[in-house]
Amino acid sequence: MAGEGEMVGRRHDSREISDKLAQADQLAAKGKTQREISKALGVSIMTYHRWKKMLKSPEPVMDGAGNEISSGLSGPREASTEETIKRLEVENAQLRRLVTDMLLEKLKYEEELRARQGPRLRRPEKG
Repeated sequence: MAGEGEMVGRRHDSREISDKLAQADQLAAKGKTQREISKALGVSIMTYHRWKKMLKSPEPVMDGAGNEISSGLSGPREASTEETIKRLEVENAQLRRLVTDMLLEKLKYEEELRARQGPRLRRPEKG
């Protein structure tokens, strides 16, 4: 994957992370999957999740020596109940689409496997 133009090990500053998370929120509101969002942002899905967690975590982040690290991200830490419900509904719809896509892909692979193995597994008919 690194050969496909991805930047490996690049550090983003807090302003850039905030901008990318704002862009991610806009894409999520349009119904984009997390895979599509992370691709549009140019980061891995894990990095996207880590950033979201960093933004929402009220507790300070610690480094290996036990020192507090400021995340540097600003923004509201708590949303209203209505905003939370709306966000969860959007996330739920995205997850449903993701599960559906994965199930369809699984069925496709199973059909391909059956088609490949079908002629080899047939027993000669006794007659």
